[in-house]
Amino acid sequence: MYRTHTCGELRMEHVGKEVTLAGWVQRSRKMGAMTFIDLRDRYGITQLVFNEDTDAELCAQANKLGREFVIQVVGTVNERYSKNKNIPTGDIEIIVSQLKVLNASEIPPFTIEDNTDGGDDIRMKYRYLDLRRNAVRKNLELRHKMCIEVRNYLSNLGFLEVETPMLIGSTPEGARDFVVPSRMNPGQFYALPQSPQTLKQLLMVSGFDRYFQIVKCFRDEDLRADRQPEFTQIDCEMSFVTQEDIIQTFEGMAKHLFKVLRGVEFDGPFLRLPWAEAMRRFGSDKPDMRFGMEFVELDDILKTGAFPVFDNAAYIGGICAPGCAVYTRKQLDQLTDFVKRPQIGAKGLVYARVQDDGTVKSSVDKFYGQEVLQQLKEKMEAKPGDLILILSGDDAMKTRKQLCELRLEMGERLGLRDKNKFALLWVTEFPMFEWSEEEGRLMAMHHPFTHPMDEDIALLDSDPAAVRADAYDMVCNGVEVGGGSIRIHDPELQEKMFEILGFTPEKAQEQFGFLMNAFKYGAPPHGGLAYGLDRWVSLFAGLDSIRDCIAFPKNNSGRDVMLDAPAALDQSQLDELSLKLDLKA
Repeated sequence: MYRTHTCGELRMEHVGKEVTLAGWVQRSRKMGAMTFIDLRDRYGITQLVFNEDTDAELCAQANKLGREFVIQVVGTVNERYSKNKNIPTGDIEIIVSQLKVLNASEIPPFTIEDNTDGGDDIRMKYRYLDLRRNAVRKNLELRHKMCIEVRNYLSNLGFLEVETPMLIGSTPEGARDFVVPSRMNPGQFYALPQSPQTLKQLLMVSGFDRYFQIVKCFRDEDLRADRQPEFTQIDCEMSFVTQEDIIQTFEGMAKHLFKVLRGVEFDGPFLRLPWAEAMRRFGSDKPDMRFGMEFVELDDILKTGAFPVFDNAAYIGGICAPGCAVYTRKQLDQLTDFVKRPQIGAKGLVYARVQDDGTVKSSVDKFYGQEVLQQLKEKMEAKPGDLILILSGDDAMKTRKQLCELRLEMGERLGLRDKNKFALLWVTEFPMFEWSEEEGRLMAMHHPFTHPMDEDIALLDSDPAAVRADAYDMVCNGVEVGGGSIRIHDPELQEKMFEILGFTPEKAQEQFGFLMNAFKYGAPPHGGLAYGLDRWVSLFAGLDSIRDCIAFPKNNSGRDVMLDAPAALDQSQLDELSLKLDLKA
């Protein structure tokens, strides 16, 4: 056998025992007649000892070993003289009697250490080496444990794991599809699923009243830290349920995961915020609730006719940054530059310092006297030493989003966004539709199968833009980790929804006829939710990006630099698929 024990297994109780280990050379150091080698595998590190005085030939062989050589050793477990309390095997070492090189290694392009000298690009190119690092391995172990816990939790509640197809029909609503040409059906294409949405609804029609699947999904969209072209969902659906049933079920699962995997327990139910309230108070439908700095609307105080910028604004809002009145002019200029970045788009920033004596010193002093500034202080509930930051604009929604970015930036600067602290909430009552300038029509904010809130159904004919969806998102630390809705199960209401979205009856039948037809055969009331597994793991691991909790991720251009994919096809493959390329310059 190649090994009797792993490199993370041996302890003091094994002293005197002959063992066989196999793994990679982490590092080697020579001290006089002694050579010490750290042997690493997935389970840990064990120190190997070679003594030139007792076996010069074996020691000489050990001195030729390079980093990442794969070796096998036989030796005796010994109590370590200089113990290492930083590793579980730090009390013991192996006095080696036999050494075999299983495979030599070139010098790796970066160090296989927790704090590596490799940048993102080179680590992505040599991802199989990066995965040897302890930090990355732990993320994948966490992912594995989370999947096991999810499966056990849902199985115990009567959910069945059902696989759905990877090759389906294209549904252009929403993000762009990845398409797959069919060799046997020339000129026709499959699509890779953006989610198993319609398929899991069909499972509800089939009578499988509790379904889940840990499933790969695909979206051809621009990438960022929390997006990949292929990602994994914990996808769930239930029949004969209300929104409350679903929230209770999956809030329970979230609490279970936090308790088991992070040792974090929550008292009471998660906060719930209607979408309109979340936007008003935080400028975001995924507010970070680890800290305060709620928005305060200031139109009634600052629209005095003295300052045209405020007088002509559709919205004036402020946040109070505690203890930041000490900010220098340079720091305030940096904040102004921050909100004026093109991706944020504010035209400027107004500030007001609350002095130790309670007076207020502002960048707009010449427009407002101390009486108005004191009213500002009172409304902001600011204390001496606090800094009031104010944005205004001619579009209330845009200005709130700009103020949201400023709030998050201040939370970061003040150390209030602690990755070991978790604040969860549900955001509910989303708008049913949003206007698309590009399409010139109303689009579904979630998807066309979302049920409107019962009390708003009458508005579908008279004022569809005012209709709220029976939808809900779970948010953790300012990140949407999951979302779902109650679905439409009435064929007539589904037809009405397609009509509002601009589908002709023919187009609706062409794209979703299979679902509409299924609804004619007794569709139960149903709803569901999908969690983003990658986002959950990254939050639990304290990562800024989801890439390091995915074994083989893509870069920000959607490329796999290790496999050099996507790549061109041979002409013979194109001919088989009846495809002819006409690449635009």
